[in-house]
Amino acid sequence: MVIVSDTGGGYHAGVSVGETLGSTAGPEERDGAVAAAAEMVVALECDRPAALGARHSLAGVSEVMLGRGARRTAARAGTPQVLTVTVPDRWMSSRHARLQSSFGRWIVEDLGSKNGVRVNGEPVTRRELTDGDLIELGHTLLLFRSRVERAAGAAGDVDLAGAAEAEAGVATFAPALERELANLRQLAGADLPVLLTGESGTGKEVLARAFHGFAAARTGRTGELVAVNCGAIPDSLVESELFGHKKGAFSGAVADSAGLVRAADGGTLFLDEIADLPPPSQAALLRVLQEREVRPVGDTRSVPVDLRLVSATHRNLPALVARGEFREDLYARVSGFRVAVPPLRERREDLGILIGVLLARVAGGAPPSIAPDVARLFFAHDWPRNIRELETTLRAALVLSGGNTIELSHLPADLSARAPAAPPPRPLDPEELARRDQLAALLTEHAGNISAVARALGKDRKQVHRWLERYGLSPDPYRA
Repeated sequence: MVIVSDTGGGYHAGVSVGETLGSTAGPEERDGAVAAAAEMVVALECDRPAALGARHSLAGVSEVMLGRGARRTAARAGTPQVLTVTVPDRWMSSRHARLQSSFGRWIVEDLGSKNGVRVNGEPVTRRELTDGDLIELGHTLLLFRSRVERAAGAAGDVDLAGAAEAEAGVATFAPALERELANLRQLAGADLPVLLTGESGTGKEVLARAFHGFAAARTGRTGELVAVNCGAIPDSLVESELFGHKKGAFSGAVADSAGLVRAADGGTLFLDEIADLPPPSQAALLRVLQEREVRPVGDTRSVPVDLRLVSATHRNLPALVARGEFREDLYARVSGFRVAVPPLRERREDLGILIGVLLARVAGGAPPSIAPDVARLFFAHDWPRNIRELETTLRAALVLSGGNTIELSHLPADLSARAPAAPPPRPLDPEELARRDQLAALLTEHAGNISAVARALGKDRKQVHRWLERYGLSPDPYRA
């Protein structure tokens, strides 16, 4: 499982396979391949974003029962299987909704829940699902995928609840990214350069650090990972920064410098935005990779180096090679194995995990809750600047919310303006109207004291709060 999280203030990487629940039934194998199957992802619990998420294969499943429980669980029973998933969401009913398989289609149905079911923000009672549909039950968002391919032996149920932040730094529900991480683990023991490609802000440095950790575990190498942003070094200083220099080699060289390449000896050198290296530096780097030695600027002797190389770029290197802007021989040297890091808009399964990890990291502890309309907007947004944009948005929202629930008013204006108007609430039936009147009378009698109202009704305080929210009542006016 891989999640890529680029925090700006530092990167954390680790490996977590999460907790496997119940059966490990997954997509059926076909001649050594993996057959596609539908999946349901518990993408985000708005009131518990740090719970991360869970994914469930629907291979061999005829029905999924969804409801409130004391904790998040998944259980499979029967043939064909019935999958029962519970979430500790106080806004959900104990029997809230179900998904049913019908002639190759999946149908979501409201089971008479108090707060209803939404699909892509629209209230529904029964609806056929299509790939990518966002199902909203209470304050929990589920993502439906109609066709997902998993590696042979993949667990049918994977839950990341309780995963440590460092471990969750590399966890994903996105199959393509999961396969890339599996490849990186296999390559970690081989002396092969890796090239990471993808849009800016997708977290390529996280993958570089993950690869460094894999290599250290496989080979016992104890050197550091040294990260270099090639685009941030002035052209006139690239070679001295990378390869080091002798004292007096140029104006300002007041002491010997080993350089960043030698600092990575015994470890991993990560060259971010390698396409920005000027031509002379490309030639010098090629020599280092070919000869396995580095010559500091102003020195006549070369020093041997032993390092693993990981490079990254958001630019099209083959196109640059074709235009003569990047050396073809250097491209051949750095692209031993290429990994395409997907943009965030192609990893909606991971959005809730990223939100939970980043919010916890920014908050320095338990993250605040997220209003459902904010969560809905997050899943509808394309995130053109990827994880970096998500983190910036969460940082600002956390400050503006004062650590309380993140609302639409805490988001950037250009993002909050895209939120669709909230649909009108479902009309109250006669029973609910009578209960609302009863609650209003009890709030008046007990001066807005929720505990006293709960005792009078013989109900839990949480149930009273759910009713107040549903019926648009607040205890504050009754306390005056």
